[in-house]
Amino acid sequence: MSQPPPLFDTALVRQRLARAHRAGYADFLLARAVEDLDERLAAVLRRFPLALDLGTPSPSAVRWLRASGRTDAVVRMSPVPEPGERFGIVGDPEALPFGSDGQFDLAVSLLALHAANDLPGTLVQLRRALKADGLFVGCLLGGATLTELRQAFQFAESEVEGGISPRVAPFAEVRDLGGLLQRAGFSLPVTDSERITVRYADPFALMRDLRAMGLTNALTERRRTPLRRATLLRAAEIYAERFADPDGRLRATFELIWLSGWVPHESQQKPLKPGSAQARLADALGTPEHVVDPSGGTTR
Repeated sequence: MSQPPPLFDTALVRQRLARAHRAGYADFLLARAVEDLDERLAAVLRRFPLALDLGTPSPSAVRWLRASGRTDAVVRMSPVPEPGERFGIVGDPEALPFGSDGQFDLAVSLLALHAANDLPGTLVQLRRALKADGLFVGCLLGGATLTELRQAFQFAESEVEGGISPRVAPFAEVRDLGGLLQRAGFSLPVTDSERITVRYADPFALMRDLRAMGLTNALTERRRTPLRRATLLRAAEIYAERFADPDGRLRATFELIWLSGWVPHESQQKPLKPGSAQARLADALGTPEHVVDPSGGTTR
């Protein structure tokens, strides 16, 4: 039985990112993610002697980790070569070269893993690369990202060409990622999301930013023929018609999904067994307790 093709063309993802760096990487989303990483790690009252940065599009997370005083050393695994980065490794986040003996105390990955073809397998490898009680914190683009652009192209292609083709990647949903962390062997998994609205003068300014972030279409099943000018112009019209604010500027949604988990360790909190509570919830809340009667009524 033949395997389905991978969702993303990994070589093209790297090629597009390298081109973005040569032309001037647009780092506004990544800068926001680094700020949020600062806030999230501030709540963890411990140091991480050896940290790993996995696939973050630029060294900005490494620079923050080194300046934070929270780590002694940081290893960076970059998706593309970076001049001047002395402690970096160029590699594929889905094929970690660190083995399974648990080297790292902390692993972070910002705006990279949404392009992984095998996210569950990548999380398993990350868990094995971390020491017991090691922490993983990741941020990736979620399912609401570029929903406006996706809709505009779908309606334009259907109207102009009589069909649609995949142009915006199907990003992960926050409700699925907690389960993936548990399946990968992480304990105390936490996931949450934040939607960021960026406003543009026109859809072409958004497309320029996507190109400058290396986020243009790299789907394996993408359409290989050039986009028709009529389709592009119609998509721009639909975008302006449906997603403009009163001042005429256009909205673009980016959803940042955060996920974190710990490698299991005996020192971590364990859930209590059902029925083992020593106090009643009603007492803690200061409210009467209502018990369901099997006959259908309620008693206090």
